[in-house]
Amino acid sequence: MAPVDAPVFSTRARNIKISATKLMPMLAAGVGDCVSLGQGVPSFATPAHVVEAVCRALRDSPAAGKYSLQPGMPELRWAVAERLSVEKGLSANPETEIAITVGGMEALLCAILCLCERGDEVIVPEPFYPSHVEQVLLAEGVPVFVALRRDDWGLDPDAVAAAVTPRTRAIVINSPHNPTGAVFAKKDLLAVAEIALRHDLCVICDDTYDALSYDAPAFSLASVPELRPRLVAVGSFSKRYALTGWRVGFAFAPEPIMAQMLKVHDCAAICAPTPAQIAALASLTGPQGIYEGFVAALAARRNRLVKRLAAMAPAVGFNRPAGAFYAMARYDLPLAPMDVATRLIREAQVIVIPGDSFGPGGAQSLRLSCGGDEADIDAGCDRLAAWLAAERKKA
Repeated sequence: MAPVDAPVFSTRARNIKISATKLMPMLAAGVGDCVSLGQGVPSFATPAHVVEAVCRALRDSPAAGKYSLQPGMPELRWAVAERLSVEKGLSANPETEIAITVGGMEALLCAILCLCERGDEVIVPEPFYPSHVEQVLLAEGVPVFVALRRDDWGLDPDAVAAAVTPRTRAIVINSPHNPTGAVFAKKDLLAVAEIALRHDLCVICDDTYDALSYDAPAFSLASVPELRPRLVAVGSFSKRYALTGWRVGFAFAPEPIMAQMLKVHDCAAICAPTPAQIAALASLTGPQGIYEGFVAALAARRNRLVKRLAAMAPAVGFNRPAGAFYAMARYDLPLAPMDVATRLIREAQVIVIPGDSFGPGGAQSLRLSCGGDEADIDAGCDRLAAWLAAERKKA
């Protein structure tokens, strides 16, 4: 039989790649006995009241195993709208302006595919969350990187303004920020809102970590009424409610934008998984003290990671994270971040994420997560410190 030629792949697929946050755990799976300071997964189990709500629905309601309405279960959309109103002062019509999605990631993708034409520019602060960039590339748009301030990872409105061109279509804002753990200042966010209004730009507000701000509440551009006609606000149940594996998120957008996003949602997913929506509803409407406990525990873990990193000086430098559960740790070895990260997996059995996978600001850096429990943080930092000390002796 004659050999079969490989198919010709689309430019869209060839222009994107899997992020290092996914690749490093895959590499570690082949090594074994690895401790993770890598992927952003809080260690908390699904709360018992959520498990019980899903099990009860699956036992008692035949609808629990079937498709929901395409934009999501009505009661969940109403609960999301209520939470947005209480926390951000954002008044949303749950019938036409709220959609439940397969994680916040699908909501972001629906927004980008609806708002971005081929050749359109989307401003992305850098260091960036890689999927923001890959989604713009998938839409055949052009990501335009705007450097965060290097001294504090703060948002720089002047740099944002300088990046606007006639081709600019949208600005992506993620605060608390992945990968740096920064919480952007309200005055800087409001300055960026003014830029968006002045140039008729859309704002895609990725509020995945909105509840995980430890030193002061995080301000969201979803709270700016003037932005509402050009705003997409994305939320996730993954981090705040420890539902990473359930894959459920949501989006707010004004009806004209949401109508387009729902078309993409329909052809990509039909609807979010109904059991996951039931879990999300139980998270929103059930006892909230457990989630306040999650935030308190993550704040303590942030402090623990900061203390451990400070003890590694001068081998490691970092900016103290104020939110999310990440820190960018700068090292002083003449090695590329991917080389360091892969060697740490193979030689020290600790997972970290190479910093330059988040853009130029991550050069000579590693992204570390404090989402794991205290034992994992200590074990990971012990292994990281020992490996760095051994390498510095060689240098």
